[in-house]
Amino acid sequence: MRSIRVLIVDDSIVFREAISRGISTAPNIEVVGKAVDPYDARDKLLELNPDVMICDVQMPKLNGVEFIKRLLPQYKIPIIVVSSISDVVFDAMDAGAVDFLSKPDARTPNGFEIFINELIIKIRGAVNVNLSANLGQIPKSGSNRGMEKSINVRNKVIAIGASTGGTEAIYNLLKNLPKDIPGIIIVQHIPPVFSKMFADRLNLQTHFTVKEAQTGDTIEPGKVLIAPGDKHMKLKKAADKYIVETIQGNKVNGHCPSVDVLFESVAKVASKNAIGVILTGMGHDGAVGLMSMRRAGARTIGQDQKSSVVYGMPKVAFEIGAVEKQVAISNIPSVICDMLK
Repeated sequence: MRSIRVLIVDDSIVFREAISRGISTAPNIEVVGKAVDPYDARDKLLELNPDVMICDVQMPKLNGVEFIKRLLPQYKIPIIVVSSISDVVFDAMDAGAVDFLSKPDARTPNGFEIFINELIIKIRGAVNVNLSANLGQIPKSGSNRGMEKSINVRNKVIAIGASTGGTEAIYNLLKNLPKDIPGIIIVQHIPPVFSKMFADRLNLQTHFTVKEAQTGDTIEPGKVLIAPGDKHMKLKKAADKYIVETIQGNKVNGHCPSVDVLFESVAKVASKNAIGVILTGMGHDGAVGLMSMRRAGARTIGQDQKSSVVYGMPKVAFEIGAVEKQVAISNIPSVICDMLK
């Protein structure tokens, strides 16, 4: 395999050099350039032709989000955003970045080492992304109005799992679902703190009530619960209601929260009263759990390759027979509504 050529864009020389040294220790990753601001980055992109760009969000002359908006229509390259904790990363994802990572906290033991290991994984995944799916070709508007009258919400629950590219996919999905739909529970692979920011953002941008899940939260029509970024989420039954439990635990399939943990619990608790949806993402988390859901009588949906930023998780689920229907992200809302009739 040839090396993955990486360009680092950050106005801090200390951070630029630290990232460069860290990721250069990985086999098949080569730092071909370092830029101090977006204008320097533009010149180096043309000169060096890198495979992946790592970009800070807050930089002089031009912020990272605006840079991504201007760059990607002309120069298609996978961009991983590295930022201090701020919801501006979601603006960067909306602009076309494929993934993000928070800068390490100096107070966290081995924080920088953990950061570098995660960044290396994201770099390797970024070279396989479907940039056409990530550059706004998925419609952000549509209408399923009127479908509420024909759907059944009694004792129903919708469980969704996603990873790389999932924040935009989930946004598109929720924007196009009717509000009076069974309660939705979501595991998105996302760092702690960012999960609450993501939930708060969806709460403002969609017609659903969206919040970061806490143990005891009930599943209700029009309500969406997002798993915390450092806890597994499980579905439970309390009397005649579905509730969630969020728990600390070891990583499953390399992730906490894990989609498999959620889907396995949904298979046991809700069985045929559930719909499982697996969206874009690297790896295989969620495939086995979705299979358990289908075997328990649940309806299952997988995002197709063309609309997935990374056709990993839905691909594995499809190949093992866990996916009943495979469709584009823009068609998933209507399929969900059809399954609820």
